[in-house]
Amino acid sequence: MIFHVPVLLKESIEYLVTKEDGCYFDGTVGFGGHSQEILNRLNIKGKLIATDKDQSAFEYCKNRFEPDTRFSIYHTSFTNINSISKIEFIEEFDGIFADLGVSSYQLDNADSGFTFREDTLLDLRMNKNEGLSAADVLNGFSQDEIANILFEYGEEKNSKLIAKKIIEARQKEKILRTSQLRSIVETITPQRYLTKSLSRIFQALRIYVNNELEDLKVFLDRSIPLLKAGGRIVLLSYHSLEDRIVKEKFKYETLTCVCPPGTPICICGKKQRLKLITHKPIVPSNEEIILNKRSRSAKLRVAERV
Repeated sequence: MIFHVPVLLKESIEYLVTKEDGCYFDGTVGFGGHSQEILNRLNIKGKLIATDKDQSAFEYCKNRFEPDTRFSIYHTSFTNINSISKIEFIEEFDGIFADLGVSSYQLDNADSGFTFREDTLLDLRMNKNEGLSAADVLNGFSQDEIANILFEYGEEKNSKLIAKKIIEARQKEKILRTSQLRSIVETITPQRYLTKSLSRIFQALRIYVNNELEDLKVFLDRSIPLLKAGGRIVLLSYHSLEDRIVKEKFKYETLTCVCPPGTPICICGKKQRLKLITHKPIVPSNEEIILNKRSRSAKLRVAERV
């Protein structure tokens, strides 16, 4: 049994599911916490399409929901929502959902390669068969490139010094395991700041190797045209970089004109496609944070197609 606590479950599904016989999309099915609740709200005519890049999550949910004919799952990125909609003969969705966080299972299971608390291969890819691993980055990229990744995606203030130490360490031996990277960071980070620094560094590498921010932008661009009028897009983010992308995209799609200030008449042709349902992000209650510490940074934003 895989243990994972879905974050802001009640709030997410109440905003998302507005029609019992609707068609919904879960772009990050994970281990099925949110998907199960979506299915619980749907009647026999409802449908849920899901995707996940992580092989373990895909296999688990494929087996978990196999008897339910309302459920279909694809082992791919949520950026392929447009292609999947065509395969499923779906013109529009009544709701689109994505939980952008890493699951508790991935963080706690050393074999998944996402934790710095256990000694494991330094990978951090959701799909182990695609792209560069974190080890490839640390052993092949320049000092400046590594520093830029740590600063841009992890907001790590000591990025330049950490990158310098990584270059020095890899000249002696390849950096292939999480314990090696942890040891490098330990040499220059006070113990009381170590966990936060490691969290930022691993987050930065994970975001980079999975192309998470660019994929999120593509997903948003492709999702909005696939929403029915009145359909909702519900997104859960866990750090400021993701939340900023969602916030800015939602705001842009509420505008009716983007002409430069002072333009006498509108010539841009911009049309409003969304209206905000949550003007400020919904965050977990104190009770939820006590039960699930990993929920503390979550922010839920909701918009509706006009």
